[in-house]
Amino acid sequence: MSGIENTIVARLEKGGERFEILVDPKLGYEYKVGTRKDLTNVLMVEEVFKDAQRGERQTGGAVKKFFGTNDINEIAKRIFAEGELQLTTDQRRKLLEEKRTRIVALIAANVVDPRTKAPHPPQRIEKAMEEARVHIDAFKSAEAQVDAVIEEIREIIPISTEKAKVAVKIPAEHAGRAYGLLKEYGMTKDEWANDGSLLCVCEFPAGMSGEFFDRLNKATAGQAQTKSLN
Repeated sequence: MSGIENTIVARLEKGGERFEILVDPKLGYEYKVGTRKDLTNVLMVEEVFKDAQRGERQTGGAVKKFFGTNDINEIAKRIFAEGELQLTTDQRRKLLEEKRTRIVALIAANVVDPRTKAPHPPQRIEKAMEEARVHIDAFKSAEAQVDAVIEEIREIIPISTEKAKVAVKIPAEHAGRAYGLLKEYGMTKDEWANDGSLLCVCEFPAGMSGEFFDRLNKATAGQAQTKSLN
């Protein structure tokens, strides 16, 4: 097919049938990862193929049966959402690096070393992932993969997923500014005292304790009162 070397394939296998579309490498990647919201200029050919490399088109009957429509845009949305995208080598490497970095950050924020009660440094987590030969899915969200990764590296580094529970009192002059911040850290049981101060309890992963207290002190000019409830 003319120009096929400048395209990549998005593919969905369903009910023993294969449905493929030819897409622009850059725009298709952007749509798949969510940075592009519409399909304008994404499709290189408005056809659904059984084998795009050979130019073999899928039958209209099969398309209608499995997608319930012959609208190419609706079909493309389903293929992108449920299928896989044949990325270039550079695109796959970049996506995996971004996903790995995000997973490491989530682990650092949500678990601690039970020996020290402090978060594991990112470098230690990365090394443990390498030793465990953790597989990262390029198209699955980091949030959906992090629990499985934690289980895989638990045998290599000691991990605790305990929560920090902190009672907080914010003076009236800082309460408005701090309210949104406290909501980010699992604020519960909030109430307002007669003097306008804010009383609440925050519960969050213990690995985020340092970040929590740093941000709280900045938001309240160091006037917040806190007490650990653990």
